Amino acid sequence: MSVLAITGGTGFVGSHAITLALAAGHDVRALTRRPQPPRAGVTWIEGALDTPDALDALDRLVMGSDAVVHIAGVVNAPDRAGFAAGNIAGTQAMIDAATRAGVRRFVHVSSIAGREPLLSNYGWSKAESERVLAASGLDWVVVRPPAIYGPGDMEMRDLFRMAKRGVALLPPGGRASVIAADDVADLLIVLATHATPRLIIEPDDGRPGGWSHAEMVRAMGVAAGQHRVLPIALPKAILTLGAKLDGAFRGKGAKLTADRVGYLSHPDWVADPAKRPDPALWRPKVDTATGFAETAAWYRANGLL
Repeated sequence: MSVLAITGGTGFVGSHAITLALAAGHDVRALTRRPQPPRAGVTWIEGALDTPDALDALDRLVMGSDAVVHIAGVVNAPDRAGFAAGNIAGTQAMIDAATRAGVRRFVHVSSIAGREPLLSNYGWSKAESERVLAASGLDWVVVRPPAIYGPGDMEMRDLFRMAKRGVALLPPGGRASVIAADDVADLLIVLATHATPRLIIEPDDGRPGGWSHAEMVRAMGVAAGQHRVLPIALPKAILTLGAKLDGAFRGKGAKLTADRVGYLSHPDWVADPAKRPDPALWRPKVDTATGFAETAAWYRANGLL
């Protein structure tokens, strides 16, 4: 069994990754900003990628590890500098710590947004994080997940809410892939513990050609108990106005931001079949209809739907 150094372990995907790593018999060293309750098999390392004591914390995190699984990152920031600090500098800090410790295997969670770096600051920062990793000389693999959903996720909540109400306001027509958090986490653990060439991987739920926005929201509606959902595709100009309004009302909690408008308006976020993982190594296990139903159930149980 292996010792895995995990960043972002208290977040959505990271928490799933820790659970699956432990279930597979691995030991985990996980970075956390705040004290965590003891957990068998987990050594919590207090620190962060962007604090004055980051160097010491990251050295302690990777000490004695067999692989790094770098999940932590910034998905929302007020400007390019914020994305750069969280996604580029943070990745470089982990690369440096792994290099100092002699840890060769490095699994990096990027995003399918990194495929189109000119569309958003987020996508640009993820593409740059991939670039610094490729220049590191480490034994690396990059994972570019599409939209991730599952129990505990807050990014898809508004879509599920609209689907339940029967009317969903959507981006302009396009297609996208999705993947369950458990499937992403499973892939990360497999990659951390199995030798592969240096790769950029785009996993998905196994649905060829992905989902149209209308298909996706209708499937969410069924999961939420609503079998009649009217999808309304909004032009980019309306999304831009909506981003301004969302920012005015929800401030830092806004889900629709100016940076996300460029991303959302792109017509093709379908995982590249040529970049799917080797099926002998990994296949998705979560059927999306079942996964959406479990996600909707979690939202209901927590008063969110």
